Amino acid sequence: MTHSLALADDLPAVPAGPAGPAERAAADFLTALGVDLDDESRRDTPRRMAAMYAELLTPADFHATTFPNDGGYDELVVARDIPFHSLCEHHLLPFAGVAHVGYIPGERIVGLSKLARVVDHFARALQVQERLTTQVAGWLQRELAPKGVGVVLEAEHMCMSIRGVQKPGATTVTSALHGLVRDDPRTRGEFLALAASHA
Repeated sequence: MTHSLALADDLPAVPAGPAGPAERAAADFLTALGVDLDDESRRDTPRRMAAMYAELLTPADFHATTFPNDGGYDELVVARDIPFHSLCEHHLLPFAGVAHVGYIPGERIVGLSKLARVVDHFARALQVQERLTTQVAGWLQRELAPKGVGVVLEAEHMCMSIRGVQKPGATTVTSALHGLVRDDPRTRGEFLALAASHA
């Protein structure tokens, strides 16, 4: 069984050829901040800036192939230390870190690479870490109908590190737990211990 994530709300790629709306907006924005775009080294900055944001905000589609759980496996499956990056929707600065994603299979299992791909998919948007965490967990719930799901994200936010309070190195941890991972104390403790024991 395969499932494809809909991309209806995704930002389209920057148009080729003459400057598109995103590139013109980038030029207007930089000019308003006093940036001299006639300088040779900055002449292409609006184009690069528009292309960069289009890249960061456009997730790749993927097909999540699931398989019958023929072996009747009923313990945690955990992928740890999945690197991710996203853009804070409040300041358009990046936040980056690692995701720990786990589930207890029901009747179906999913290819392990898809646990990383689903994190990447939802991270490629203007985000807050709390929403990103719940979106990953919700997708696993919907697509697998597992006995339990656990997602923990740890990230450093540039909007906290280089501006405002300016606390580089501070990390934010969020979690979303469902089913047995939330309700069974032993399973909850096992998942959180696995997530916390990353290198």
